[in-house]
Amino acid sequence: MALYLIGDLQGCDAPFQRLLQKIDFSPSRDTLVLLGDLVNRGPDSLAVLRRVQGYGASALSLLGNHDLHLLGVAHGARKAGRKDTLGELLAAPDAEALLEWLRRQHMALHMRIGSGDLLMVHAGVVPQWTVGQTLVLASEVESVLRGPALGEFLMSMYGNEPARWSDTLTGSARLRAIVNALTRLRFCTADGVMEFEAKDSAATAPEGYMPWFDVPGRRTANATVAFGHWSTLGWLSRPDLLSTDTGCVWGGCLSAVRIGATLDERELIQVECEQAQKPGK
Repeated sequence: MALYLIGDLQGCDAPFQRLLQKIDFSPSRDTLVLLGDLVNRGPDSLAVLRRVQGYGASALSLLGNHDLHLLGVAHGARKAGRKDTLGELLAAPDAEALLEWLRRQHMALHMRIGSGDLLMVHAGVVPQWTVGQTLVLASEVESVLRGPALGEFLMSMYGNEPARWSDTLTGSARLRAIVNALTRLRFCTADGVMEFEAKDSAATAPEGYMPWFDVPGRRTANATVAFGHWSTLGWLSRPDLLSTDTGCVWGGCLSAVRIGATLDERELIQVECEQAQKPGK
């Protein structure tokens, strides 16, 4: 049995298939964890969702910002943008079943590997949160996504405020802050004020901000946090981090990380990708 973490697919099914062949993935033996953004910008979001859904319990999926955006478009909370490539999926005969499956996926996951904690999110974690608190807050959003208030939630999901987490937040503001941290975060201040405009590399942080994972005293630093979302950061492997978005949709690579018996045992496997989008277009 092997555990593989896979970075952002963004509707790129052909590279996904090549990567699965390269790692010799068997759903009867292995487990995939897809770190969010299964859909959008690439050409084959429909094929990706059908493939992942078909693997059943052998594939665990996180929800990224593009996956939540798909739900928002499907429920009329947002119009599709000019860069979106969701039309074929939304028009498919099995769209309803795929969207029902998608809304039941995860905002965060945790595994105990050897003696270490592996926390998996799509984008990031604010410095105030522990691993346990991250999972509890993720479950708050998951409950709403899977419940009767989905449409109401999606209508209030978009926006950058509140920019700083507080345990006293309630209602839509609380849910929006959780979603933004888990699915959009790249930079924040030392006291956790989130920034959502900058998308360049970690070396180009806006003044007063830093990569979320470099905040001194971050309360998840005792775990290994695996995430995607940040293609301009690319592959990064250190004891407390695994960054896996290597820009497949932009013509980079699609990456899988094989986790061994401990979190120190990591093997990077990659395939090259056809460029489906050009940055800035």
